[in-house]
Amino acid sequence: MINKAYIGLGSNLGESENFLALALADLRQATAITTVQCSSFYRSSPVDSSGPDYVNAVAFIETTLSSMALLQLLQKIELAHGRERPYRNAPRTLDLDVLLFNDDVSQDPVLTLPHPRMHLRAFVLEPLQELVQQRAQLPTQETTTDPFIPWDLTACITEARETGQYVERIV
Repeated sequence: MINKAYIGLGSNLGESENFLALALADLRQATAITTVQCSSFYRSSPVDSSGPDYVNAVAFIETTLSSMALLQLLQKIELAHGRERPYRNAPRTLDLDVLLFNDDVSQDPVLTLPHPRMHLRAFVLEPLQELVQQRAQLPTQETTTDPFIPWDLTACITEARETGQYVERIV
């Protein structure tokens, strides 16, 4: 079975754009991932943390991995690129999050789907909106605006920006 997922990518330590590019290359080399399509890169200020600005993106993938196996792969990629977790929301070389996986809804403490805060984060929503607009086919889920995204992205982006979140497309 081919599963469809959106992955959030972020970095705010070191050569952030390079870390995102390396993570995308790792995803493309994974034998269980058949498609990788990425948004532009965006610069954003930290939310609920401190440190340098982030570089963020969102990738769409098709994979034969389960959601938990995908999470394990993402964590392996993070570790390979120097990810450390000294405390919650610490600055990081690489952060990879499963945002959406098919139309799965899960409250599992290891992997909550959809990602529990993505609809509040302009640094996720803006690249996600760009990517959704590029894609012709999306998995189906009952929503108000798009068959896969359970929120009105434009409204969520407006609300996130009203909280003072800074996001700009850079590449």
